Amino acid sequence: MSLSRRSLLAVTGAVGAASAAGAVPAAAHSPAAPHGPGGRVRTGFDRLAADGYALLSGQKVGMVTNPTGVTSAVEHIVDVLHADERVRLTAVFGPEHGFRGTAQAGGSEGRHDDPATGLPVYDTYQKSGRALADIFTESGVDTVVFDIQDVGARFYTYIWTLYDCMVAAAMAGKRFVVLDRPNPATGRSASGPVLDKKFASFVGREPIAQAHGMTVAELALLFNDRFVPAAAGKPVRLDTVLMKGWRRGDFFDATGLPWVPPSPNMPTPDTALVYSGTCLFEGTNLSEGRGTTRPFELLGAEGIDRKWAEAVNAERLPGVRFREAYFAPTFSKFQGKTIGGVQLHVHDRAAFDPVRTGIALLVTAKKVWPGFAWRPDHGIDRLAGSDRVRTMIDAGAGTAEVVAAWRGELAKFRALRARYLRYH
Repeated sequence: MSLSRRSLLAVTGAVGAASAAGAVPAAAHSPAAPHGPGGRVRTGFDRLAADGYALLSGQKVGMVTNPTGVTSAVEHIVDVLHADERVRLTAVFGPEHGFRGTAQAGGSEGRHDDPATGLPVYDTYQKSGRALADIFTESGVDTVVFDIQDVGARFYTYIWTLYDCMVAAAMAGKRFVVLDRPNPATGRSASGPVLDKKFASFVGREPIAQAHGMTVAELALLFNDRFVPAAAGKPVRLDTVLMKGWRRGDFFDATGLPWVPPSPNMPTPDTALVYSGTCLFEGTNLSEGRGTTRPFELLGAEGIDRKWAEAVNAERLPGVRFREAYFAPTFSKFQGKTIGGVQLHVHDRAAFDPVRTGIALLVTAKKVWPGFAWRPDHGIDRLAGSDRVRTMIDAGAGTAEVVAAWRGELAKFRALRARYLRYH
């Protein structure tokens, strides 16, 4: 049964208006998304389409999306919208890896016309502020719509594309619509350190937890209330279209939705589950598994043997075991070399804590492998959100001590986060 425009806007426009005014209601008073039949989830796009795209009526629309912007029939939403006369889709904006997903990490597709639709595609990667606002102005759109699958980690860049686009849209006087999708690592809770603004970068613009436990629509509400006005001088005119049928404890395989890799090294929901912890290895000289079929689940380096698996298993981390593993990355660190390390095997997803696990892996790797080193550019500090993880581990701190160090800031973030949660 399709939604009426009034019922859709009760979920979207009212929330957006409250956010734009800087007064977001407490979660206890916000509309909750009911659980759908059979555990299947309808995304924000599904609900927008069911309402005949009424929320976009009369607007020139630009989409910020990538290959994950698909329907339940795995049709790309840009192709669907372009073919539908009810929508005036006039531009596309591509993030890191590009709109069609042809670029590797740290790359994009540049400005071009999409061969399938003929639409102009503008490159947003590494653009922000006035430069990105000028792109929105040049495109001539009235409304910017965001629909990208996130994975739940602060350092995954799509949420900062969201933030940068919201700031730029506010500067350019554009309306902004966020179509929600699940957090594949669940939205049960936030964990990990909170970013120190002195370490802000494109892998963390604002102070949120390393594993934020939010959806992109919830993040958009938080951003618009707390951070966008300081960057743009005012909040953006924001609407959010929530999912129907998603619960905070749902893992991705419970949603009934197709998984499309959000980036080349995020092949499965299993990758997303561990990523908010093991991506910290990008800040070291160990391989984080890029160039293998199990990135972020395989970790290693030359000279590592079974001792690492033994050491980290001795930590008795909840929900996960570690197997001695040997692999040869086809690109990135140790390309073409057979190296030793570990593979993570998560056997209890509900108990598994990816951030604590990532810290335990760093602590034990440094203890058992004399070659351990941080990346010279201190990339670990940008990933962890401060220099604390690096300096504490260098000083000999154990896993429990490092994790305890962010307890206070995490509690404050959890209290803040609660105001913007929109699902049970």
